[in-house]
Amino acid sequence: MSSNDLNRAMFEKALRDGASTALSRVKTVKPCPTGVAGACCRMCSMGPCRVFEDKGPKAGVCGATAETIAARNFCRMIAAGTAAHSDHAREVVNTFLKACDGQAPGFAIRDEAKLRTVARVFGLEWQGKSTDELARQVGEAAKAEFGRQDGDCLPANLAPVRRREAWRRAGVFPRGIDREVVETLHRTQMGVDQDAWSLMLQATRCALADGWGGSMIATALQDILFGTPRPLRAKVNVGVLREDQVNVVVHGHEPLLPEILVALARDPELLDEARAAGASGINLAGICCSANELLMRHGVPVAGSFLQQELAIATGAVDLMAVDGQCVMQGLAEVARCYHMQLVTTSSRARLPGVEHVEFHPETALETGRELLRRAIANFPRRGKVAIPKETMDLVAGFGHESIEYILGGRYRASYRPLVDNIVNGRIRGIAGVVGCSNPRAAGGGDGHSELVRKLIANNVLVLATGCAAISLARDGLLRPEAASEAGPGLAEVCEAVGIPPVLHCGACVDNSRLLAATSALACEGGLGEDIADIPVAGCAPEWMSEKALAIGQYFVASGIPVGLGVNFPGWENKAFRHIMTEQLEGVTGAGWFFEPDPERMADRLTAIIDARRRALGLDRGRERVLFDMEMRRKLDV
Repeated sequence: MSSNDLNRAMFEKALRDGASTALSRVKTVKPCPTGVAGACCRMCSMGPCRVFEDKGPKAGVCGATAETIAARNFCRMIAAGTAAHSDHAREVVNTFLKACDGQAPGFAIRDEAKLRTVARVFGLEWQGKSTDELARQVGEAAKAEFGRQDGDCLPANLAPVRRREAWRRAGVFPRGIDREVVETLHRTQMGVDQDAWSLMLQATRCALADGWGGSMIATALQDILFGTPRPLRAKVNVGVLREDQVNVVVHGHEPLLPEILVALARDPELLDEARAAGASGINLAGICCSANELLMRHGVPVAGSFLQQELAIATGAVDLMAVDGQCVMQGLAEVARCYHMQLVTTSSRARLPGVEHVEFHPETALETGRELLRRAIANFPRRGKVAIPKETMDLVAGFGHESIEYILGGRYRASYRPLVDNIVNGRIRGIAGVVGCSNPRAAGGGDGHSELVRKLIANNVLVLATGCAAISLARDGLLRPEAASEAGPGLAEVCEAVGIPPVLHCGACVDNSRLLAATSALACEGGLGEDIADIPVAGCAPEWMSEKALAIGQYFVASGIPVGLGVNFPGWENKAFRHIMTEQLEGVTGAGWFFEPDPERMADRLTAIIDARRRALGLDRGRERVLFDMEMRRKLDV
């Protein structure tokens, strides 16, 4: 049964059980055409005004043109996405600092090497300092990045020199994370910045504060607290739920409480309580980016992506689902009422009406974790009929900047040089980042990610995947080493030699910062130009749903990586706005956006971008390999 067939089967069961899901609502709730076009301005009470480029009024009541309205709306979505990732980072920083002070039992520094690496990013000396002292200084330095009023966002200095020079020329080098969000919202308020190009430059700076600021901080400090990911095997699909065990599902994005649950699920006292209730153990599974976080560090099985959150409950086997923030559907509450399970919100920032709230605080995380597991255990005997699909899929996850270097060169020669060499010699055509959400409105009926990626790897394009896109690809078997059989001969040869899949799971939403680190390392390695904008690399969010995906896409574009959107592109119908998002952005960043809802044509566009960059580097021309003898080497030295 394909992942799409499995979705349909669980959807039909939910309907029979009287549960409304996103897959049923999407058939009756039609998208607003004005909103899709980015043509609705709601910035003041003289409106809302609907302004299209080619029909109706040519401006709003205040005189705002269609391109200004489209730019404002896009800017605000980028600001919201940046705020989401960066508020996640703020929570991680606060927990990190409490752990340093011994105020967060259950949390500890687990990767001292990464701690020293991050200390250097903030200009901190680590010699002669205890781990706790250095960690506290790193935490304080990271915290200062949110409220910075003057100077540069320090992690952004990890970008290649040429990239930083491009940002400075364009006036978009990021400053304080919160400052960029606030300024973006201020500029988009009625009567402030009304020049579409000026607005998009600020949106670019705001997005950079996410990718090279908030998201990079979140990823780095989570690695220090919980361990830097290394490749491991695990399983994915709703079939990872266990009929004989207490099933606890974590859903959301912040891995703080989920990490505590991982440890407590092995606690002998709680396991005895589970057995006393008739279960053989406690089974922890994940949905969405909480799943990605636990998967890449612990191999915790993944029940599904954003679209499977309601369907997992419909199995009747979930005893408790703990949610925090981002991508949590309000419809979960209605689905939960159809079954024995308990839905619990845990974030101070995110509540659901009619759902019990058990708030996470670092100081009491262990107590909160025990309470949640005991609630799940109490629910186990109350189960009704259980229908868990048998289908699961193997996968390999845990690929980050550090682990990729290690795989390519080992402990003492960790390097991107083998990857560069194989791009130069053509075995690997280039790299594609496939990121973002899963969307019931996307082309492909749920199979769009896999259709796109199968065509890419068949054309020798190595794929790096994050977020729900990675989960969707895992469900269709593309995160297994065996998937190399579907790759082109060059990519397959490299994958088989190194022992990796042709699609590398690189983590959660905030972990798109790992892709920035990897492409920066490639640029600095030499042989593929001097900047990220030179490398044969492109990205896409084929089933984007969340505003966070637009923030990610904008910081990729600002970093020199062209990005394609599927589903829809707010404002794309406006020629002036489209010119800004393509040609004008490319003129200052070396990359722009494109829109392509069809998965196969999206793959063609990405491959064409990669080929164009190969030509610019001269890699389209074959090079004869010459084995130098000693005499030839002496001449080189002269």
